[in-house]
Amino acid sequence: MDLSVFISTFGIIFLAELGDKTQLTAMALATKYPWKRIFIGIAAAFAVLNIGAVVIGQVLFSFLPLFWIKMVSGILFLFFGITTLRSAGFSQEEEEAEENQLKTKGPVATSFIMILLAELGDKTQLVTTSLSAQHDSTLSVFAGSTLALWIVSLLGIFVGKQLTRFVPLSTIHKGAGCLFLIFGIAILYQAF
Repeated sequence: MDLSVFISTFGIIFLAELGDKTQLTAMALATKYPWKRIFIGIAAAFAVLNIGAVVIGQVLFSFLPLFWIKMVSGILFLFFGITTLRSAGFSQEEEEAEENQLKTKGPVATSFIMILLAELGDKTQLVTTSLSAQHDSTLSVFAGSTLALWIVSLLGIFVGKQLTRFVPLSTIHKGAGCLFLIFGIAILYQAF
């Protein structure tokens, strides 16, 4: 395992997911179900999503020249930085509509399905794919991304409501957006 790839992946994904819909979904589910059962569903969903992301990333790493991978990755990071900065708020109505559709399921199934659907093709999954394509260390990217998502979800379950009392959600989103922009510029710089 490449420790530098693990740490950088963990940091990027952790900051990107703070205050995101997944953390807010975990927070909402924690008000209705026991936290352990919710976390089992969330952890399983992220493991499935990240396995798919790193496999796709490694396929791209095998077939595309590194220059093009870095170009696309850099542009993706810039795009996510801009969109994250633009969307300082979130739509609670959308999350509540999803939650109401799944009320008949148990807590594990509900949390698994909600996270799987919410994160499929989301920025953190695409960033995980991009990082896997850039580095020949699939295990490091998978472990860093998955651990970051699990910890952010646990934070959402336990202290998410408290965090937003002290740090505005828009500030968290702005920090994540700036981080995406910095990484996008750095990756494009490396490409050239």
